[in-house]
Amino acid sequence: MIRVAVIGAAGRMGSTVVEAVEAADDLEVVARIDDGDAITRDTLAGADVAVDFTAPSVTEANVHACLEAGVDVVVGTTGWMEESLARVREQAEAVGAHVLVAPNFAVSAVLVMRFAALAAPYFESAEVIELHHPDKVDAPSGTALATARGIAAARNAQDCAPMPDATTTDPLGARGAEVEGVHVHAVRLRGLTAHQEVLLGNPGEQLVLRTDSFDRISFMPGVLFGIRHVSERPGLTVGLDVLMGLA
Repeated sequence: MIRVAVIGAAGRMGSTVVEAVEAADDLEVVARIDDGDAITRDTLAGADVAVDFTAPSVTEANVHACLEAGVDVVVGTTGWMEESLARVREQAEAVGAHVLVAPNFAVSAVLVMRFAALAAPYFESAEVIELHHPDKVDAPSGTALATARGIAAARNAQDCAPMPDATTTDPLGARGAEVEGVHVHAVRLRGLTAHQEVLLGNPGEQLVLRTDSFDRISFMPGVLFGIRHVSERPGLTVGLDVLMGLA
């Protein structure tokens, strides 16, 4: 039985995690921590793994507190910067702990990111469109950033030419963000949950990869997989695809 603490347990994602863990035969919720609660060895209540779905402004501090208490961490909060990941990596390695930070726990999204990286060197152009509900606080999404970086890395590894773009004037920013040479567009629309398209184009052809999460329950198989397998890789692991053996 794996003992689990859920940080942000009263939130939309956190409450869904609590329900999913409670429904699993091999997992047990031993602590529910919310805004204003201290994260200590006592409040973590003997947890083996803590799951954090909070906010970008507090998630790094939460991870450090869990590591100080000797608890492994699975993180679904997005908005991580490289310097924050570096600090977590250093602490996790120093204390011999395990941390998983994943931009997306939906299996379809993980596969789309992998498929996009595989396809990118074979197409002249690639762009990413992410679509979420208007209550999401960060843009572009962590999934879109990871997807764009994966596309860029795959193209760089194959010495691909820069993607064509004759735009010289864009005062309103209509071309969207640019992540390592890949354009990323963010949509915030009421009624959406979490969606992403990757468009890849060659002369005369187009490949469209799309993932749709219509409900937060879609993330739970990935979260439970992360809880069960986070201890298999020492230090910091970024991306569920690494634990799945896809990276």
